[in-house]
Amino acid sequence: MVRGIYTILLLVFSNIFMTLAWYGHLKFREMNWFQNLGLVSIVLISWGIALFEYFFQVPANRIGYSEFGGPFSLVELKVIQEVITLIVFTIFTILFFRTETLRLNHFIGFFFLILAVYFIFKK
Repeated sequence: MVRGIYTILLLVFSNIFMTLAWYGHLKFREMNWFQNLGLVSIVLISWGIALFEYFFQVPANRIGYSEFGGPFSLVELKVIQEVITLIVFTIFTILFFRTETLRLNHFIGFFFLILAVYFIFKK
């Protein structure tokens, strides 16, 4: 139980850094000191942010994986990670990209992902 909670918390932190690395740079142009950076600089900054993602992702998978004493199979770990990614991304989008709107089709897609979690974890 504790290993499962640690795994999920580490995956949440990992996905926060992943989302910042993958999508945060889209807001850089609004910051004065990033406006004149080229694509290579933006990629390097994103890689630097993504490094922190790996500091959380790798331990999360090792702690949570059943062959290392964790409660989750490999498929379950992947599905948990994807759902956490979706939740973190949705919150990030709402907070930082206020021009984006969530529509009914998005919520239908979210519902199907929840169904995927149900079927993956069904014994």
